[in-house]
Parts: sequence; C-alpha cells; structure tokens
Amino acid sequence: MLVQDGLPTRERVRALVVIMLGIVMAVLDGTIVNLALPDITRELNAFAAQSIWVINAYQIATLALLLPLATLGDIVGYRRVYLTGMAVFTAASVACSLADSLTTLALARVMQGIGAAGLMSVNAALVRLTYPSRLLGRGIAINSLVVATASVAGPSIAAGILSVASWPWLFAINVPFGLICLWLGRKALPDNLAKASGARFSVLDVVLNGLMFGLVFLGIDGLGVQVEASPGGAHGTPMWLALSELAAGVVVGVIYVRRQLEEPVPLFPLDLLRIPVFALSMGTSVGAFCAQTLAYVGLPFLLLGSYGRSHLEAGLLLTAWPLAIVVIAPLVGRLIGRYPGGLLGGLGMGLLSLGLMALALLPAQPANADIVWRMALCGVGFGLFQSPNNHIILTSAPAHRSGGASGMLGTARLTGQTLGAVLLAIVFSFFDAQHGKGPLVALWLAAGFAAVAGTCSALRIKRQ
Repeated sequence: MLVQDGLPTRERVRALVVIMLGIVMAVLDGTIVNLALPDITRELNAFAAQSIWVINAYQIATLALLLPLATLGDIVGYRRVYLTGMAVFTAASVACSLADSLTTLALARVMQGIGAAGLMSVNAALVRLTYPSRLLGRGIAINSLVVATASVAGPSIAAGILSVASWPWLFAINVPFGLICLWLGRKALPDNLAKASGARFSVLDVVLNGLMFGLVFLGIDGLGVQVEASPGGAHGTPMWLALSELAAGVVVGVIYVRRQLEEPVPLFPLDLLRIPVFALSMGTSVGAFCAQTLAYVGLPFLLLGSYGRSHLEAGLLLTAWPLAIVVIAPLVGRLIGRYPGGLLGGLGMGLLSLGLMALALLPAQPANADIVWRMALCGVGFGLFQSPNNHIILTSAPAHRSGGASGMLGTARLTGQTLGAVLLAIVFSFFDAQHGKGPLVALWLAAGFAAVAGTCSALRIKRQ
C-alpha cells in the first residue's frame, strides 16, 4: 500500500522486481533481434533491406509514444499505464513469435513498441514513488544500472538463445516474464495519489507527436543510409525522400509545439524544459548517450579490423565497459545527495572523454591490458554520470509531473542513441571502417560529445 514517502521495505522489493523486469524486457527487445536478422530474412523470404523494419518499427513506435503515455500516467496513474503497456507488450510478443511474413512481424513489432513505450514512459516515475526520498538516489542507481546492462546485453542474450532455438523464441521468451509482471504488478506497484490537474490527453496531439518523431527519425535514418551508401551508388532510401521526411517532421513539429505552448500541462513537456536545471540535464543526457553509441558501436570495427582480435576476444574486451558500470553504480548511489549531481555528472563525462581519447591514442599493437583499463575508465565515467543525472531529471520536476520527466528521460536516451548511430554512419562513409581511420574518428567525435555533455552538467552546479 502506498505511504507518504515511498513503500515499506518488503513492498518495495516486490515493486522493484516488477519495475526492473519490465524495463529489462523493453530495453532488450530494442537490440535482441539484430543478430537474428539474417535468419529472419531467409525464413520469411524477405529482402535484407526490408528486414531493417523489424528494428525500425519497434524504435519508432516506442519513441513516438513515450511522451504521450508519460503524460497519460500523470493523469490516470503510472501503475495503470505500466500494466496496460505490459499486457500489450506480452500479447505482441506472442504475435511476433507466430509471424509468418515480414509484414506481420513488423506490425507485431509496432504493437510491441507501443507496449514498450508504456513500460519505459513511467519507469522512472514508479521508481520515485517506490523509494523514500532518502533512498531515492540508490533506487535510481539500481535502475540506471539495469538499463545500462540491458542496453549492451542484447546481442549476447540473443546469441545464447539462437544457439539452442530458432528466432521466434527471442520473442516467446517474453511471455512468461510478462505474465509474472502482470500478476505481481496489480498489487505490488504503487499508485500516484497526486494527479496532474489541468492535463488534457488530446488524440490530435498524440498523432502530431507521433508524426513529428516518426518523420524526423525516418528522415535522419534515411540520410544516414544514403551517406553510408555513397559514393558507390545509392541504395535504400532515396535522398529526396529522406529530406522530404525530415522537412515534413520539422513542419509538423512547429505546428505541434505551437499547440503545446497553449496547454497548462503539455503533452510535450515544454513546461519542464523551462526549468534550467532540467533543460541542462536533458542536454547532458543526449550528449552522453550519443558519445556512448558512437564509441560502443564503432569499437568492434577497431578491435576486429585494426587490432586483429577475434570475435570472442573483442567481446570480452568490450565487457570491461559495462562491468565497470556495475562496479561503480552502488558507490554512486551513495554519493547522490552528498555531492551536487552536476559535479558528479561533470566528472563522469570528463572521465568518459579522457577514456575515449585514450582509446583513440592506442598504439598500433596494444596489449589487452592497455585496452581493458581504457574501457574500464569509460565505464566508470559513464556510471558516475548516469544515476546523478537521472536523479536531477526526476527531482527537478514537480511530483505530479514525474511521468513527464520520466518520459523525457527515455526520450533523451533514445535521441542520443539515434544521433550517435547516424553520425557513425556518416563517419564510416568518409573513412574506412574496417582497416582505416573510421573508428578512430568516431572515438574522437565521441570524446567531443562527452566533453560537451560534461560542460552542460557542470553548468548545473550553481543552479542546484
């Protein structure tokens, strides 16, 4: 039962199991199918270029509905949005596992993305309700650790499943966990007693929000594919179509934002962006996740191509990054509240930037130890940033707008990851990815984004 400041210890543990299990499922399914795309393409008699929609459909649906569902949580309750999202996600997972064509699989992935948006949008808001204020820093640290681990564990988990089963099991495995969450969540999850007054859930605004994010995502993704394809001949999305999608997204965005400025509790949380600390925290988050994606996706090319490591060796070396996050997270959770979050985030991004520059300056034939300590430094820096930054995003918003803050937290992460992926495609179009400077340029660019994120974080110290 909900108390004034968080839940009692026993109830808190039960709620935490449901919250963490749900966010793991939602984050994992964003990357878990990547390894299975060749098998899916072959078994469903589809073209390789079409198979990318198995990924895009999920990402677009999630990104388009994060903010609307977060605001809906402020209005009707985070528990209700979470459990509905879990029900949709579980049913869609069944549909994905039974799909007999790429079209039906893509449509099922759209529904799965909608369910994932319900889970992600109120995840942090539920954490804020679950933990008493004196322990909120630790709760957010645990949540950040789970999200960070799930973000990089997708390929490894997929490899394990595909080694003993076919690709439909990547989706079917969600079903028992989803049912467990639904059964436990009805009584375990807290409800927000304070609802957002004056909030309005407009279907037109939801459509405009979806169109804005969807068109911009498709346009940027199309431009990334187009640039990556040149100069050896364009393939994929034509340049004119990608530019048209991007322009249409901007136009829809202008119309949408003008409508939102008139709302007392906007669907797109412009009211929260007027809080300087909140806005700087969002900038920090976008820059950090952009840097992480640039580095973490580009590093395998460096390890495999330039340094001649095997796939197994490269995988083991890369685990130093998330392992460092796992080690540092409990300590960071105890530091939150004792030291300014802007200071912790600034130091973290500074360490990440230094680690990325150190990786870019590796000798021609580095020893494994040389790579590991640099990876670990990056992980420590990212872990030092993430939890304090999320804590500021949540606590700088009013309690009745925790849903909007939670949705913006997820939106910033996905925006940074998307920007990083597109920038990496552009870098690899100009510099050789396999045996050239491409991964090194990506690392320097990532170090620059980390430095910018650190600057944004440091600017919060006085404001806090």
